[in-house]
Amino acid sequence: MTASLDSILQSLQQSLGHEDPSQAKAQIQKAKIALLQHNALIPSQQTPVPTLATARSILEAGALLSIRSRDPESFVRYYSQLQPFYDFPGLQQNPSQNRSKITGLYLLLLLSQGDYAGFHTLLETLIVAEGSNDVSSVEEDQFIRYPIELERSLMEGSYDQVWRKTNGRDVPGEEFALFSDILIDTIRREIASCAARSYPSLPIASAKNLLFLDSEGAVMDFAHEQGWSLEDGRIQFPGLEDAKKAEEGDQKEVIHHMVGYARELEMIV
Repeated sequence: MTASLDSILQSLQQSLGHEDPSQAKAQIQKAKIALLQHNALIPSQQTPVPTLATARSILEAGALLSIRSRDPESFVRYYSQLQPFYDFPGLQQNPSQNRSKITGLYLLLLLSQGDYAGFHTLLETLIVAEGSNDVSSVEEDQFIRYPIELERSLMEGSYDQVWRKTNGRDVPGEEFALFSDILIDTIRREIASCAARSYPSLPIASAKNLLFLDSEGAVMDFAHEQGWSLEDGRIQFPGLEDAKKAEEGDQKEVIHHMVGYARELEMIV
């Protein structure tokens, strides 16, 4: 029984290396059916430990495939399915080599979604599991250290540091680079929102650096996506102008009422 699962796992791992994910997706569906037939989708004492170890590897392959397919919801499901395997006593003597990688990717996903509460809850769990009160104990693992350092830079508002970390040698693997792109896009939109509320306009060249975009053409494309207008080499933010007009209208309304009130007082006197 285990031999057939091992064969399926081997085919799945080989298909993960292909650029076209369709073959790997077909393999993962076949693998899930096999796990169900072997009573190995959920770990139990009745299932042989070698079978559970192979099932864990299959689910980890599915998690990595989800990331390469840019399907975070599927990744979350695989992550949840894997937790009972990681905590199952029968597998403690044969720990997974991919556990820290999957966990680091989940931490990065939480960051990209702005779920800081979930991020710190999981981090505290990792620290307790290490039997330490210090986060440095879990930072020894490169896959865990990467999202921790990104989170620190985010909390400091050092977006330039985040951008450098996601575009340099600090990225510990291909899958992390995919989630890093999502994180940078989230940061870019936050910066764009702040800029639109703070300035009436910005030069395109300045916006290129501010938004961490590669070219002025990319800035123009991004501006069109946001509904901003372009004029004389500058991005015009309509939101601030509209707010100013509304404020001016409110001021005129107040002055109108004050003048009317003063005239009424003059008539009484």
